[in-house]
Amino acid sequence: MSRTTVHLLRHGEVHNPGGVLYGRLEGFRLSDRGQQMARRVAEVLHGNGHDLRLVLASPLQRAQETARPTAQAFGLEVGTDERLIEAANDFEGTTVGSQRARLASPRYWRRYVNPARPSWGEPYRDQVARMTAAVGETRRRLEAQDGGEALLVSHQLPIWVTRLFLERRPLWHDPRKRQCSLASLTSLTFDGPRLVGLAYWEPAADLVAGALDLLPGASGAAIPRADAEGRA
Repeated sequence: MSRTTVHLLRHGEVHNPGGVLYGRLEGFRLSDRGQQMARRVAEVLHGNGHDLRLVLASPLQRAQETARPTAQAFGLEVGTDERLIEAANDFEGTTVGSQRARLASPRYWRRYVNPARPSWGEPYRDQVARMTAAVGETRRRLEAQDGGEALLVSHQLPIWVTRLFLERRPLWHDPRKRQCSLASLTSLTFDGPRLVGLAYWEPAADLVAGALDLLPGASGAAIPRADAEGRA
């Protein structure tokens, strides 16, 4: 059977000075640092001899921009896969930044009734279902080419819950402990249909240390402050 690897790449830093929970909103591009992160990933993958044959990305701008340098380095086109999109979230568009106390407002309490699902957004199981379907289809496409590697650019939460599922851990978790930093890679290696390896690595770790991230998880990024004029 063919040995294949599917890399799940989280997008780079987003230009978001107002601290908006942007979710699936349009118009959120990579920052200059985020562009640097995307180029770093391309340099590391290409420079270390990876056999990349396919690049797919979430339809959102930040994911497409993150995918582009790697696709160019390998002479590939960026394909779009809707299944890689960010998780749906009822708080989308809320200006929060570091002022997380706003989310404790009584107006939001009904959204917290079931954190294990979660009740404020797309169920974890639904995210896992679409992500694993995308990974499985990509793996089969690689097998048809006698192996190789693929890059799938997505978002923190869908990548993290997919990893939890593959490691047979509960999907419910503390967001502060997510190991899925900006421009990080969660690499899945298969022997035929069987998962034989899972690795996590950060080609742009030095850039993450000075970055801003609404959900930094276990990384060294800082949470941006909300715009003074912002409203929840």
